[in-house]
Amino acid sequence: MNMVSIIEKKKQGETLSQEEIKYVIQEYTQDCLPDYQISAWLMAIWFQGMNRQETHWLTDAMRFSGDVVDLAAIHGIKVDKHSTGGVGDKTSLIVGPLVAAAGIPVAKMSGRGLGFTGGTIDKLEAIPGVQTSLPEEEFIALVNRIGLSIIGQTAHITPADKKLYALRDVTATIDNTSLIASSIMSKKLASGSDAIVLDVKCGNGAFMEKLEDAVKLAEMLVELGKDAGKNTVALITDMNQPLGNAVGNGNEVWEAIQTLKGEGPGDLTELALTLAGMMIFVGEKAKTPEEGTLLAKKMLKNGEALKKFREFVEGQGGSGQVVEDSSLLPQPAYFIQVKGPFIKGYVTGLSARQIGIASQMAGAGRVTKEEEIDLAAGIRLLKKVGDSHQPGELLAEVFGNHPDKVKQGALEAEKAFAIGTKAPKKTPIILEIIT
Repeated sequence: MNMVSIIEKKKQGETLSQEEIKYVIQEYTQDCLPDYQISAWLMAIWFQGMNRQETHWLTDAMRFSGDVVDLAAIHGIKVDKHSTGGVGDKTSLIVGPLVAAAGIPVAKMSGRGLGFTGGTIDKLEAIPGVQTSLPEEEFIALVNRIGLSIIGQTAHITPADKKLYALRDVTATIDNTSLIASSIMSKKLASGSDAIVLDVKCGNGAFMEKLEDAVKLAEMLVELGKDAGKNTVALITDMNQPLGNAVGNGNEVWEAIQTLKGEGPGDLTELALTLAGMMIFVGEKAKTPEEGTLLAKKMLKNGEALKKFREFVEGQGGSGQVVEDSSLLPQPAYFIQVKGPFIKGYVTGLSARQIGIASQMAGAGRVTKEEEIDLAAGIRLLKKVGDSHQPGELLAEVFGNHPDKVKQGALEAEKAFAIGTKAPKKTPIILEIIT
């Protein structure tokens, strides 16, 4: 095949064949095509788009570009959960134990964060001793014994996606629905679970800022999952302000633990229980999502989910004492308080994106995947949208181990808050459900 002809075909808005897409992915994965040709191909896709069939073929080609995990040795219906990324999103650390406690096996492969804060793997590594790189046999054995294991994705899963994403990142082709959907679903499908629940974020702190764009992406993700024979559901959730009150890594772990104790913020608790309920439903342990949520609430209230979290941490070599002792998590050396203006009123806005930038500036995020992050750095939000505000009252606290970074983070965090005299309308955390 001729790569120039394939680029030209897509540039003219024509539909690529399955063989052409497979050729591009295979040849690029094997370093047989130069970056400049793939960049041109990606830009042609960005401008002309891909139809559902092309997106399915692209997802399939990326899925089989490397290893596909076989979870057949794990008993029961394996359910995976994926979030498109948000600020303060630590739901996997809560949902996993809730679902496992209800009898649904969760064998999850997660990534590191690139941007505002760390990913699930970074958060887990804030817990002393936790191993996030395990042999496949041990990973499967842990899920059979405990019901839950979360490890990092190996380099052998969807290598095409890793190469394409790095190129998209530097060619302004990240924000295309087909490219986003194929990137997400190729990894999820290669990870081997039987059913998938997706949390598609919508708002200023998400890839998709507009609801109609988030719906379009969610529908495509669900279609791709069902095309592959997986029971797939997507929830569209609000990301106009951070989720919960903790942003960072170590402090997000502690908030997840507090939530599993029944003492978490309302928005985080509601979302975690709803996601867990949906996972229990698609895992066929409940007849409806609502019944699944009731079972998740039961696991929260009776302490079984917290017990499962401890078992999970200890199963992966970590200290279960972290459930009681927050001092075992990375501790920051520097703190700066962010105060509001000298007016009386309400918090009318809290930009998730701006808090994310502040968190990254403080040291909790990375610009490149190789960059070291400060697991102790982050932000504690003392006010959220709708809360009352007294003149000069504290809005947030920024912390970390590098004073200059913490200072910069505090300056950025101050820009995230809007204070007004009129109480704002409350936005629901769950905007839509796509089945």
